[in-house]
Amino acid sequence: MDGRIEKDSLGEVSVPKKMLYGAQTQRSFENFKIGTEKMPIETIHALVIIKKSAAIANFELNFLSEEKKDLIVAACDEVLSNDYISHFPLVVWQTGSGTQSNMNVNEVISNLSIQKSGGELGSKKPIHPNDDVNMSQSSNDVFPSAMHISATLLIYDKLIPALNTFMEGLKHKEKEFKGAIKTGRTHLMDAAPLSFEQEFSGYRSQIEHIMDSLEHCLNYLSELPIGGTAVGTGLNAPKGFTAKIIEKINKETGRHFIPSANKFEGISSKGAILEASSTLKLLASVLMKIANDIRWSASGPRCGIGELIIPANEPGSSIMPGKVNPTQCEAMTMVATQVYGNDATISFAASQGNFQLNVFMPVMIYNLLQSIHLLSDVMVNFYQKCLKGLKIHQENTEKHLKNNLILATALNREIGYDNASKIVKKAAKENISLKKAAIDLGILSAEKFDGIVDPQKMI
Repeated sequence: MDGRIEKDSLGEVSVPKKMLYGAQTQRSFENFKIGTEKMPIETIHALVIIKKSAAIANFELNFLSEEKKDLIVAACDEVLSNDYISHFPLVVWQTGSGTQSNMNVNEVISNLSIQKSGGELGSKKPIHPNDDVNMSQSSNDVFPSAMHISATLLIYDKLIPALNTFMEGLKHKEKEFKGAIKTGRTHLMDAAPLSFEQEFSGYRSQIEHIMDSLEHCLNYLSELPIGGTAVGTGLNAPKGFTAKIIEKINKETGRHFIPSANKFEGISSKGAILEASSTLKLLASVLMKIANDIRWSASGPRCGIGELIIPANEPGSSIMPGKVNPTQCEAMTMVATQVYGNDATISFAASQGNFQLNVFMPVMIYNLLQSIHLLSDVMVNFYQKCLKGLKIHQENTEKHLKNNLILATALNREIGYDNASKIVKKAAKENISLKKAAIDLGILSAEKFDGIVDPQKMI
């Protein structure tokens, strides 16, 4: 390998010549040949934002020279603006504190600064990865802060817009389906009628509740333990550092982060990440129900319920001509199961903090960000490829509504539950209409029956 020799506290390491990372990154790369899951780029960028903000804060607090501050800031801006992904090669399955990814970022920023100043890569002059880039910080307060920043930014930038798109799609269907009545179903059995508008309003309301839950978890995620350094005491972080760095982070991100109410909790506990994951699991359960309802309602088209018509996006079978499958529903429900699994991992990982530090952080942020990406993508895709083109099958809907024996529920107030039951049983046994059964039993006249059993009056 064409490499250069870099040194760390354990000795010399050969690093690929063109790579900007250093000895500690190379050691991690060699020692953890596990899987293909890389540290998410969103978390890398959050770490870079912290490094940039720390440099400015340390300069304003008179701990870092202006020359060094400018070099670090320029290097951070370069990474944030361009594709440097190859310089961040570490997998999720590393040290549970994220220390090696923190050092990966420190080394890249250091060497990029050195390169820009005309120095020799790996010399650590004029910018040292630990003494300058990592000044006033520890991996233990930096990495959980990066987790909160990356999750918050992705929720605002991707998940919330996707939720709004999906919710607007549901609202549009409410209006489009206004006035159309269908057979209700409970226990997968015929039930009292309702309108399609009412059914879709239930879906929309669930999404609105998710938005409320997201607001609460974003408040928790806004707390950053930065400045707590190794265990929460703030050792090696100068007075005023926390307020300064968070001010700079807010300016860089355009979001409102605040200091952790308790830095010991912020470092040792992962409650905010767990709450965010729980909210995503709640969203997954909502999407699972919506997708299942739609694919059941569209089942058939002739031998199932068939009250909805889904768009025909692709052939549904390699052997059965003309078959169309609810593939968008299937994709959405598969995403939901993945999110359930991610939440299970995050839940267990969050319970494993020992004393002053949780050492399951990389897997937690990897799973959380994956859930955000998947849910965001699937909602937009489902809206574009299914929800937008969803139609009512009028003929099937009216047929089911006409044959629904549970319309007899409307008779309860007029003739009582027991008499209504007699009508239903006779109609079911003899395969006749409710109206004919009521007349044959001498309980109601045709005119009286028609005045009471009207689906329009039952919703």
